[in-house]
Parts: sequence; structure tokens; C-alpha cells
Amino acid sequence: MMLWIAEALFCCFLFLVVVDNLRTSTLLHFFPGRMRQVTIYKELDENEKNAHLMKLEKASENLKLFKVDLLDYNSLSAAIAGCNGVFHVASPVPSSSVPDPEARKPLYGTYCNCEDALCGIASFCSICPMSLHSAHMAEPLSSLSKCVYQVQLIEPAVKGTINVLEACSEANVKRVVVVSSGKAVSENPDWPKGRVMDETCWSDKEHCRRTKYWYALSKTEAESAALEFAKTSGLDVVRVCPTFVLGPMLQSTTNASSSVLIKLLKEGYEERENRLLKIIDARDVAEALLLAYEKPEADGRYICTAHMIKLQDLVEILKRIYPNYNYPKK
Repeated sequence: MMLWIAEALFCCFLFLVVVDNLRTSTLLHFFPGRMRQVTIYKELDENEKNAHLMKLEKASENLKLFKVDLLDYNSLSAAIAGCNGVFHVASPVPSSSVPDPEARKPLYGTYCNCEDALCGIASFCSICPMSLHSAHMAEPLSSLSKCVYQVQLIEPAVKGTINVLEACSEANVKRVVVVSSGKAVSENPDWPKGRVMDETCWSDKEHCRRTKYWYALSKTEAESAALEFAKTSGLDVVRVCPTFVLGPMLQSTTNASSSVLIKLLKEGYEERENRLLKIIDARDVAEALLLAYEKPEADGRYICTAHMIKLQDLVEILKRIYPNYNYPKK
């Protein structure tokens, strides 16, 4: 039995998935016929938020909903018991600025489910050869709007990861695949200019604090904690660092990745920084995670990326496909 865990702070709730034979409900959509059974654990408050899950093939037979908290070790331990492998997918993503991201007492904001973490804009795959696809919010906007919720970011990311790994160690799980982020790699001003960043590069934590890039800090802290836990415990942990993941949506609600594109369509900015986006198709990310689990030789850390595009070039592509929107002036 396999366990998939997602915990993203953007949409609606905490989410765990237990999967038999490697396939989560999200991957049932991407890889039909390759999964036998799915059990989902999540903080559940409204049935309509899960309607898209119940529409999945054989959901009535294979899908069960439970309530769990990633910061509650006992609930994790009960879910993980009997699993051969665990996928720790996604991480808290702030929906706004974070006034106290390292506070010890988390004031819980909203959490999105794994479908939100592995989703995007369905029609976007037809825009260009990149096959744009949206999964976890690997590369959110650097500057976010004024605070809406008092969201505590670092502890849920780090403590949630450690709880998962401790429960896996106790349950003698064979391998854990932890989804980190390209932002745990790229935020390093001391990396030699002209040298391509690889898996040996880590984001500088103090630089992230100085620049208040809390998402990058949370992913770097969480992955560092996972690495140290693996070293001391002997648990087999493989880390995957996807960049900006885009693609078809499984649900009707907007997630963090797709909100970046929606803002480009609707906000009518006077000017936007022409930054470089590093994009990966979520179906490729999903396959990479499965390979990281299935391949005996998989080890350590892997950057998962495919295409690079300037923001202005992306805007021009969107304009050609959807001309009647309020795009940035420049």
C-alpha cells in the first residue's frame, strides 16, 4: 500500500491519500487503469469541495474520506501503518504576505487538497509545445498582496515533514518520496554566475529571510530537515524539486499556480517584471515521483523541470489564444 500526502496552504483543507499499487486519485486521472485502490484522508468540511474526486473512475468503490492533521503525529502514524511507500506531496503555500512565518503557534489558514496541488488550467496544454501543467505551487509570485490571513508557514512545512518521516520510520516504510521545490535550489546569490544550478545547489536560508521569501525558506527548511532525518535514521528518502508546474485542472476551484495565470489575464497591470519562468508539466512531475519510488537506483535529490519562458513571451502566447482580456500594459 502507498501513501500520498499533500499539505498546501492556499485553498481549502489538509489532505492525505493512501494508495495501493502506487496510484493516487490524481494519478488515476493521468494514468487510468494503473491503480487498484485509493483512500483519501483530509480535513473535510463541505462535500462539494470533493465532488470532483467522487467523479473519478470507480471512486464509489475505492474512495474513502477521513479526517487528519499533519501536525498530529498519531493520525499520521495510523494512516501510514502498513504502507510500503509514502509520497509527501506539496507544502504550505501562502495566499498572501506572511507577517510571522516562523511563529511557534500556527494559526491555520486554508489548505488545498492533492488535486489542487496537482492541477492547473486544462486548456493551457494547447497553448504551446510546452504542455503547460499545474501541480504544486513550486514557483509562486515573489511579492504577494497584503495579508488576508495570519498564516504561519514554517512550522507546518517542517514539523509536518518530520511527523511524516517519523511515522514512516516507525512503520518500516521502504521508501519515502518528498516533494520539495525548485525554490529550495534557486535562491542562492552566491552561486557562481554562469554555472548551471544543479542538485548540489541549495537556497540560502538567510537570503530568503532577508528578502522575506517565506515560501522558498519553508521548502528549504523542510527539505533540509528531511535530508538530516534520512541521514540519522537510515530511512530511504528521495527528494524531488519541481519548478513551476502547470496544467489541466481536476476541480473547479482556483489554485495558487493557476491564479498566477488568471492575474495575467484579468488584473491589467501597468507593468510586470519580465522574469524567467521555469515550467514543468504536472504529468511529468507525477511520472517522476513514481519513478523516484519505483527505481531501486533512485537516490538523493532530483530537480524536475523542462521549459523556460520569459513572462512577456507567455503573455504574448495568451494574447493570441485569448485576445479579449486585460493583460499587463508592459
